[in-house]
Amino acid sequence: MNSSQAIRFAAVGLDHAHIFGQVAGLIKAGATFAGMATDDPSAAVAVSVRERYPDVPFVDDPDELIAADGIDLIVTAAVPDRRGPIAVAALRAGKDVVADKPGCVTLEQLEEVEKAVAQSGRFWSVTFSERFEVACVVKAGELVREGRIGTVVQTLGVGPHRIGDRGHLAGGGGRPDWFYDKARYGGILTDIASHQIDQFLWFTGARTGEVVTSSVGNFANPDEPGLQDFGEILLRSDNAQGYIRVDWYTPDGLPTWGDGRLTVLGTEGYIEMRKYVDLEGRPGGNHLFLVDNKGTHYIDCSDVELTYFPDLLRDVRDRTTTAAPQEHTFETMRLALTAQQNATVRGAAR
Repeated sequence: MNSSQAIRFAAVGLDHAHIFGQVAGLIKAGATFAGMATDDPSAAVAVSVRERYPDVPFVDDPDELIAADGIDLIVTAAVPDRRGPIAVAALRAGKDVVADKPGCVTLEQLEEVEKAVAQSGRFWSVTFSERFEVACVVKAGELVREGRIGTVVQTLGVGPHRIGDRGHLAGGGGRPDWFYDKARYGGILTDIASHQIDQFLWFTGARTGEVVTSSVGNFANPDEPGLQDFGEILLRSDNAQGYIRVDWYTPDGLPTWGDGRLTVLGTEGYIEMRKYVDLEGRPGGNHLFLVDNKGTHYIDCSDVELTYFPDLLRDVRDRTTTAAPQEHTFETMRLALTAQQNATVRGAAR
């Protein structure tokens, strides 16, 4: 591909509001939004995307757009159980793929994606936005690699979310019916905890990991037995451990959708990130606190450059995987799916 040629991408699957960030990130990085298609054009997110980008062609048949010439990259935020099949079809059509997390919902789907990547020579990237799009997490990675806290031995990640009401999900609104169907969204560990698994592998430098134990439950929504509103995982690699807790319990009194936090423990200090809110403290998000042998430090992350989407476009041109190594993405999803499959089930969850 000519380095001066704009990369053309299409959005196939407009069911989750994360598509707004994916599309905006690719456009800002210099890509051309060349088309869109989805299974349910009447879904609120799909309607909003079409309203926001009225000049982008809408194609009735997603398979037709996937197969179209002149498209380099397919991005998808379809219903989670559709993301794997969309990715496989796109890879076989010679396109690179960027999927919202979770990239797939079963180990069988993951195996199909891995085969399609190997056969096509194209890449499959999952947008783990809690790292790629959160400045304080990017900054923490820089500090860890500078040796500011020594050798990382543990990560502790929590991912609380606000459940909202039934309805259509668009820009933080209510939840669609598929959100309450485990077969469609994949379970809470497959979905939300894939973020924290990605961060565990990245901060500890581990190529592989092991699920020591995992559990899921439904403790607050017995009238929705297909919903899992709580989950936890204990991970281990050769040199580190990680604990993850995710839930749908964010109370209405919090001014944002969730008080996501990550603590990275090193042999010479630790870093805590309060990603979206500092309770009764500094306004806004991206708060980073570092403790080392010299004292305690607050670090402003407002000028941190986010490189995921520019790196993706360079990967398309150069046939690399600098935005996220392919094996890292595979391993993150393998651990999430394994934790989900083997989880102890409690409460009303099924």
